[in-house]
Amino acid sequence: MLLVIMTIDLKGQDPCRFEQEISVFNELLVPTGNNLVVFTGSSSVRMWEYLDKDCDDFLVVNSGFGGSHMSDLLYFLDQTVLRFRPAAIYIYEGDNDISAEKDPEDIMATTQQVVNKILALNPAVKIYFICAKPSPSRWKFKTQYEVFNRLLKNYAEGHSQLFYLDVWNPMLDNQGRPISDIFIADSLHMNRKGYLIWKEVICE
Repeated sequence: MLLVIMTIDLKGQDPCRFEQEISVFNELLVPTGNNLVVFTGSSSVRMWEYLDKDCDDFLVVNSGFGGSHMSDLLYFLDQTVLRFRPAAIYIYEGDNDISAEKDPEDIMATTQQVVNKILALNPAVKIYFICAKPSPSRWKFKTQYEVFNRLLKNYAEGHSQLFYLDVWNPMLDNQGRPISDIFIADSLHMNRKGYLIWKEVICE
């Protein structure tokens, strides 16, 4: 079972730009089941067309909203995650933050706020962070992505309920650059080949 909300990619950092799209989540019935899992974050989650089939061991809610930053997720955490009371949460944020030239340390400070808010409601939930992916269109930010991913990995390793999922390295070719044929024409978002890499890392 897959519930997908399609959103519009908008620029800027004011979370209110998502209010119309996010309001749709309030209308969703919360699925019942012990294995309910929420995938949330920016467009790489939102555009995962076969998420329910790729992660078919879970009852999946896709609450990704394209263009979002970690700060947007924090702002809309109740609507996108907490109201579903999931057993596990998969988060993909940081990609847009880095391209907007936010400091990795600042992104991590917001990440910790997200975690604290989640654990305050459900101390037993497991939180999986999908690291920032490499992409040809944003390769100029490579160093910043690597710094952010390293900070995210270190943070997750220091907490028993947090997990770091490395999609960065599997998406690189033998020369250490993004594999060219796993992206659509914008050289940012993934095609099916890209999502099959994610499936192997995340769902298997």
